[in-house]
Amino acid sequence: MKILVQKFGGTSVGDLERIENAARKVIKALEKGYKVVVVSSAMAGETDSLINLARKITDFPNEREMDVLLSTGEQKAVALFAMTLRKLGCPAVSLCGWQVPIVTDKVHTKARIKKVGTQRIRNLLEEGYVPVVAGFQGVTEDWEITTLGRGGSDTTAVALAAALGAVCEIYTDVPGVFTADPRIVPNAKKVPYISYEEMIELASLGAKVMQIRSVEFAARYGVRIHVRSSFSEEEGTWILPEEEVMEKVVVRGVTVETKESRITVVRVPDRPGIAAKIFKALGDAHIVVDMIVQNVSHDGYTDMSFTVNRAEAQKAEEIVRKVAKEIGAKEVVRDDRVAKVSIVGLGMRSSYGTAGKMFEVLARNGINIMAISTSEIKISCLIDEKYAELAVRELHEAFIEEEDIEVEKGGG
Repeated sequence: MKILVQKFGGTSVGDLERIENAARKVIKALEKGYKVVVVSSAMAGETDSLINLARKITDFPNEREMDVLLSTGEQKAVALFAMTLRKLGCPAVSLCGWQVPIVTDKVHTKARIKKVGTQRIRNLLEEGYVPVVAGFQGVTEDWEITTLGRGGSDTTAVALAAALGAVCEIYTDVPGVFTADPRIVPNAKKVPYISYEEMIELASLGAKVMQIRSVEFAARYGVRIHVRSSFSEEEGTWILPEEEVMEKVVVRGVTVETKESRITVVRVPDRPGIAAKIFKALGDAHIVVDMIVQNVSHDGYTDMSFTVNRAEAQKAEEIVRKVAKEIGAKEVVRDDRVAKVSIVGLGMRSSYGTAGKMFEVLARNGINIMAISTSEIKISCLIDEKYAELAVRELHEAFIEEEDIEVEKGGG
C-alpha cells in the first residue's frame, strides 16, 4: 500500500473555497494510486481568535483548559474537510487526535508525542476512506486532551508518515523554503533541496515554514518531506538526509527571529551551582532557553544574560526574580527589543572566515552584537530589533547573492 500524508496549513484551509481546493489535491493524489491521509490545521486566524477569547477572561489561562479550547479549531477544520471530500465523491472520515490515537506526554500546550496508533487509519485506508486527522492535538494515557505547540500540525503529519512508512507533503501558502524571508529580501531564492540538519537550524532560528520538532521527527525516522504551495502545482522544497543533498553551499539561508526577549541577572555571585539554580527553575517550568552569555567575573560577581521566546518572557522573568532573590543577585532586567539574526549552511563545516565575514557585514552597517551563538553549521547574533531587516538583507547579499555572482563568473 503506497501511502501519502498530505498536511494543509491554516491558510490552505482558510475558508470553504480553499478547503475545496485542498480536497481536489487529495483527489489528484488518489488518482495517481496513493492511499492518502490528510492532516489539517485550524482555519487561518482560528487559533489566535480562541487565544484572544481566553485572554479576555484572564492573562494566564489554565493550560489544561487552553488545550481543550484550542483543539476545537482543528476539530472544526477536519469535519469541514471530510464533508467537502464527501461532496466531491470521495469517502472520508474525520478523526480527532484521541481517535487515532496520538498519545503524548502530560505537558499541556507543548506536549511531545510518545506513540502513534495506526490500526484504525490502516483499516480506513483499506476500506477506501480518506482519514482526515486533526493536527496539533493528542491525548495522554489518562485521556487528557493535549496540544503540540504552535505549528504542531507539522509534527502530527510527520509522526503519522513515520508510523505509516509514508512520504509527507506539507502544503502551505509559500512554494517552498527560501534563502531568506521573501517579504524582507524580495530576490530570495527557493531552495530545491535542503538537509534535515539545515532545516532544523533554520526552523529553530526563525524560519516559519516548518515546526522544528517536525523536522527532528523526520530526521529520526527518515521521513522525506516535500514542502509546497497549496495554490500551485510547482515543485517545492524537498527536506532530505544530508547524503542526498549534493550541493553543500557555505550558507543555505539567512533567518531572523524577532520574538525574542533577553533577561539579564545583574551581579550574580560567581560560584558553582548558581547557574544550575537559575536554569533548572526555568527547565522545571518547561521554558526553553536559547542564547546564554556570562560576563567575566569581577570581585566575585558576574552578570548573566539569556534569551527566551517573547511569549514566555513574563513567566521566565517572574521565575528568575524569585531565584535571584534566593541567590543574592542585585536585580533582573528584561529587554523585549532584541532580535536574533542567523546564517545556516552545511558548507560552513569546511569553510573558514565565515564568522569574521558575518561580523564585518554587521559592523559595516552600524549593528552592534549583544551575544553570539554557534554550531557546526550556523552562527547567530543577538542584535537590536530595529536593525533586524537590514541585517537580513545585508547578510543575504554578502553570503548568497555575491556567492552566486562568483559562481557565474567562474563558469565561463
